Amino acid sequence: MSSPLADRLRPENIDEMVGQTHLIGRGKPLRNIIESGELPNMVFYGPPGVGKTTLARIIAKQTDRYLVKLNGTTAGTADIKEVVAQLDTLAAVNGILLYLDEIQYFNKKQQQTLLEYIESGRITLIASTTENPYFYVYSAILSRSTVFEFKRVEPGEIAKAVRRGFDEMAESRGESYDIEDGVISHISTACAGDVRKALNSVELCVLSAYGSEIPKKITLESARSLTQTSAMRYDKDSDEHYDIISAYQKSMRGSDPDAAIHYLARLLEAGDLPSACRRLMVCASEDVGLAYPQIIPIVKAAIDAALMLGLPEARIPLADAVILVATSPKSNSAYNAINTAMADVKNGRTGAIPRQLQNKHYDGEDNPVKGQNYKYAHDFPGHWVDQQYLPDAIKNTKYYEFGDNKIEQTSKEYWAKIKGKQ
Repeated sequence: MSSPLADRLRPENIDEMVGQTHLIGRGKPLRNIIESGELPNMVFYGPPGVGKTTLARIIAKQTDRYLVKLNGTTAGTADIKEVVAQLDTLAAVNGILLYLDEIQYFNKKQQQTLLEYIESGRITLIASTTENPYFYVYSAILSRSTVFEFKRVEPGEIAKAVRRGFDEMAESRGESYDIEDGVISHISTACAGDVRKALNSVELCVLSAYGSEIPKKITLESARSLTQTSAMRYDKDSDEHYDIISAYQKSMRGSDPDAAIHYLARLLEAGDLPSACRRLMVCASEDVGLAYPQIIPIVKAAIDAALMLGLPEARIPLADAVILVATSPKSNSAYNAINTAMADVKNGRTGAIPRQLQNKHYDGEDNPVKGQNYKYAHDFPGHWVDQQYLPDAIKNTKYYEFGDNKIEQTSKEYWAKIKGKQ
């Protein structure tokens, strides 16, 4: 049984790799380190299929190190001890290069087991993770390592691997292919920066090509059908999840309807309707707020409609609401006001409620001022009267400041007129 195409085309040296030129291009930091032969402990951080494992293999070969590969999802402390037992053997005369894939699945104790050998230099660690290492890697290991961030591979770079993939399939199968215009471009884009996914798609396109005619036809329709499931990486516990919903809300706040709709599409493609609805409601309240108060019930109605319809139709009212939020005037005055007030309450800046506001209509014998003395605002011109509402300890505190939008400025002018008359 032949190995998958992605394994057969795994690069043998740095120059054969696609992407990551910011790290391994000529004169770039990581390439210089590799070529020096003196390896520090390293953490490779980035999405799957971008060359982390491949580069670790190349490093081991180029520096003549004995490579041991473990995967955090299946390995345990016993596997680490087995690695350590190889340190004094002839196989590891130059030391061991341990490639620990998915290190985020190793617990603190398992990661601590490596420390002694990392510090002595007997084991050089290259750990890889698809999650933020500053959250998932034990700090003692992180402080002894250099973090390199791998990025998604651009379609133009992936296209090089896709062409090599078709050439390899043709050579290994003794066939030739008539590749329709747009096939290579589609595969290179649809894999979302994952070279492995792209090569898997190439293999599927070849295997699904039917008929005995030569050359075999590789159609764009076939490529689209084989890559129609989302290539987007999305796990509700992953960094990618939080990056997308963060970008979604920040795009609405930043009044960019195109970006906001794009991130909504990514959420919906992943089936994450709850996050799309929740963040939309938050943004309407936090970022539009009092600049357009009516937007809150409007967005709520759109969300209710989306939840009633379900996907795929839910996309329609949500798109309406997202574009409305993105293109509406913005104000976070209420958001700032409640945050400041909450901070005062948490820090004990409260005080007794003024007597005139209390829910009682009698006085104790110890109260020198008899009577509640509450002034009913509607009995006064403009339905307002000068009266203390905050406790004595914070009576001059200002929580709310009028925003600079039309609605709040109109309200500011109204109250300045009313209060100026008394």
